[in-house]
Amino acid sequence: MYNIIINNINDKYDYNELIKIFLKPAEYRLFTKNEYEGPQDDDDVVIEFNNEEFDDKNQIKRELYRGLSSITKSAPPWGILTGVRPVKLTRELFEKYGSREKVSDKLTDFYLLSEEKANLLMDIFEYQNEILGAADENSTGLYIGIPFCPTRCLYCSFTSNQQGNEEIEKYLDALIDEIEFAGEAMKHSGKYIESVYIGGGTPTTLNEKQLDLLLNTVEKAFDLSKVKEFTVEAGRPDTITAEKLKVISGHGIKRISINPQTMKDETLKIIGRSHSVDDIRNAFKTASDTDSFIINADIIAGLPGETPKDFENTLNEIISLNPPNITVHTLAVKKASRLIENDADYHYRQAETVKKMLLLSKKAMRDAGYRPYYLYRQKHMAGAMENVGYCKDDTPCIYNIRIMDENQSILSLGAGAISKKYYPKENRLERVPNVSNYQIYIERIQEMKERKNKKFFKEV
Repeated sequence: MYNIIINNINDKYDYNELIKIFLKPAEYRLFTKNEYEGPQDDDDVVIEFNNEEFDDKNQIKRELYRGLSSITKSAPPWGILTGVRPVKLTRELFEKYGSREKVSDKLTDFYLLSEEKANLLMDIFEYQNEILGAADENSTGLYIGIPFCPTRCLYCSFTSNQQGNEEIEKYLDALIDEIEFAGEAMKHSGKYIESVYIGGGTPTTLNEKQLDLLLNTVEKAFDLSKVKEFTVEAGRPDTITAEKLKVISGHGIKRISINPQTMKDETLKIIGRSHSVDDIRNAFKTASDTDSFIINADIIAGLPGETPKDFENTLNEIISLNPPNITVHTLAVKKASRLIENDADYHYRQAETVKKMLLLSKKAMRDAGYRPYYLYRQKHMAGAMENVGYCKDDTPCIYNIRIMDENQSILSLGAGAISKKYYPKENRLERVPNVSNYQIYIERIQEMKERKNKKFFKEV
């Protein structure tokens, strides 16, 4: 057991997040200097950092990174960064230093990123800047959540529910109430909607009538005249029908997602998906027969039992289906998921396999004409890697870019939705969350509206 002591700190959180990239939680204990009372076991190894008692957090983290790299003989490519939004940091560095060369030096020398990750971040920032630029401070993103799924995946703890039509109807009634309230409040806000994203869960768990009602409500409640994109996350292939896609197309919506995760039937069964590879192919065909949709397809590196060869097969099959957007996720094992309950160290053991998979995806995406356009990271990711969204023909998802940049207000409606009010002069966000449980959301819908009115629509 490693006993890690860090001098001259109060809050251990950021340091603990960095240590967990190198060591499993069962392999170490973290102490401040004042906390440490000596070894607890005969085989404890004591390591002390920041003996010079620096105050700068990043300086301490660099010392910690280098020390743990020496001990574990590893050099995680994201350096001392543990946050979700490294592209946001890259944007801030470009605003401060101006040139790619200076930003690269800062990312590699100060934050200790590998050259490959630094170049990836800079490529993404420069592409975003080229095709989109910064958000207008009067613009807002609109998110609407449908917290229902046909099944719960092995790795997921997302607030999604497997419920019948009666429960969905009750939820939809409450959601429509919130939409109508928010639409009226937006009219008096001086703001406009730039993008709309209906996500979940799986929005296409709604039947055609429910989906049409939801979209009609959104169109009536909000002024959508300045909307640049409207996305419906269809997601699960087994929920996608020609009738539902016709409803979506009939409302002029051009962006949808079809999320295979893998093109291996055995894996789909293991992770709890209720569809097959053939269902995925059929969903793509149904979509292409219905309209010229801009489709995003999600795939995941690091799924249980899969080899780099399996992942390469998934890549090749998805690329052959020709979706304009492909998002390559690294498996992130959520705390309350069945996978972490059964195998707490899964994301550590998969590290090397996932690194090989991501190298395959990088080459395959570029060879097929896709460019990386957004990136984010999550806790408990296999190998502490990243998720990368790729697009071709300049078809990035604006909503995805904006929510990761955190320089735009996001109005979020539905159970588990978290609105974010952006204050540009202070460059800060204030979170305005809804309750996550959909039944409590229904019961407390009036409170959710009052909370938004006070904290999102009124100036704080």
